[in-house]
Amino acid sequence: MTTHPTHSTHAAPVRPVHLAAHFPGVNNTTVWTDPAGGSHIEFESFEHFARTAENGLFDFLFLAEGLRLREHKGEIFDLDVVGRPETATVLAALAQVTRNLGLAGTFSATFNEPYDLARKLGTLDHLSAGRAAWNVVTTNNAFTGANFRRGGYLDYADRYARAEDFISVARTLWESGAAGPGAVSGSDTGAGPAGTSAGLGESGAFSHRSDFFDIAGRYPLPRSRQVHPVIFQAGDSPDGRDFAAGSADVIFTRHSELEEGKAFYADITRRLARYGRGEDELKIYPGVTFVLGDTAAEAEERAALIRRQQVSGPGAIAFLEQLWGRDLTAYDPDGPLPDVDPDFDNADITRGRVRHVKDPRPVARAWRERAEAEGLSIRELVIEVSARHSFVGTPGRVAEQMNEYVQQRAADGFILVPHLTPGGLDEFVARVVPELQERGVYRTEYPEGGTLRDNLGLGGYRPDTEWAAARAAARDAHRDGTGHHDGTEHRDQAGHSAAAEHSTENSTQPPAAEKETAHV
Repeated sequence: MTTHPTHSTHAAPVRPVHLAAHFPGVNNTTVWTDPAGGSHIEFESFEHFARTAENGLFDFLFLAEGLRLREHKGEIFDLDVVGRPETATVLAALAQVTRNLGLAGTFSATFNEPYDLARKLGTLDHLSAGRAAWNVVTTNNAFTGANFRRGGYLDYADRYARAEDFISVARTLWESGAAGPGAVSGSDTGAGPAGTSAGLGESGAFSHRSDFFDIAGRYPLPRSRQVHPVIFQAGDSPDGRDFAAGSADVIFTRHSELEEGKAFYADITRRLARYGRGEDELKIYPGVTFVLGDTAAEAEERAALIRRQQVSGPGAIAFLEQLWGRDLTAYDPDGPLPDVDPDFDNADITRGRVRHVKDPRPVARAWRERAEAEGLSIRELVIEVSARHSFVGTPGRVAEQMNEYVQQRAADGFILVPHLTPGGLDEFVARVVPELQERGVYRTEYPEGGTLRDNLGLGGYRPDTEWAAARAAARDAHRDGTGHHDGTEHRDQAGHSAAAEHSTENSTQPPAAEKETAHV
């Protein structure tokens, strides 16, 4: 390995690189046809993946949640469906085969209730000795919600206002528990700014009354070591960014290009200041892919092969159908784009994915122009426009690029999304982690304390009353015209921010497609 020069004593402090892992689950990055591909149901796959991440000293393992099987043209989409194990159950099992690895799961704030979910996550936090995290998402469609009592649909403003309130209730519950053996005794919470919440600390009693929830009782668990499971959020809109700045500890982003990442990081830092928070109080983790080789040429060759494996002929047709809104099975995936125009009114040809492109017309026009200019077939176009590998090169080069992103404040760390399960992290841990360690930017052991907050360098928990007061102050400043705000923000009549966007189960899903309300 190459020896690297030490930093000058006058240089800026070296920022540590952080790593985490996304179990690929059901998405367009996984190569099912590879002989090394394994089960997404059997516990051995989850265990192998988690143990590898822990051997690599990763901060956490991230699992997405799919609430309903995807459908395409009215049928189960069998190109990427292999099952939907329940997230909390898998994480609880993984807590018993790991000791330091954080355990993050996606749970919808639309299709859960605060008491039940807080109890589940609180239990996971105890079973794992303080390593639990909740990726907060909302769900925007009645299709996914059809299996739930409420029927599944909430208006845009209500979904996000409910999500923010949901987190506040959960924090009230977690804080209300008495401090048990080994637990952290944080400050007891009193009435919030509007007098809506009261967690009564040592007694375990709680109450919360709002437009969405009216509950009171005694929380059945003592406080965990980190009191609050860490709150994740996945979303890049102005509303999602503002929600993360006011309510979350970690943000899972799609920005994996250096300049885009730097702009995103700077924007989030500005928003944090509105809520009385510093830069280090919210960690930014883009979801990234990687391909390694002994030489740059070998890595590029492997990347091209993997991309072709990821986009099969039927997969390319299905991908295009999502934008075209038409049945295109009569077209050759290795032939030119369809000569028919897209049916933009048929947005529901695929259901169970979140549509990120609101107006597909300019996308379809750009794709057709590119295919004609470059002579691309359907499959070749889909390969080009769908998400590419974030880091491709030798282990040393990949380590160098990751370090550059962190030092230039384009990210605090990375959530790796490998193309194989369960062994997709093996080569990275064996070859890239030592390169990062040699550069002095990656840990050689887990920090003392053993909680996920310790892994992330977040420090102690912040009582819910402080979160609520900071949000109220930011909103007052916004209404008074004294607050700084970047971007257009949708707010309901109560002044709630449109928060908690969809998660990124398929963090590399290209723009025209939709992704399941899990990431996000």
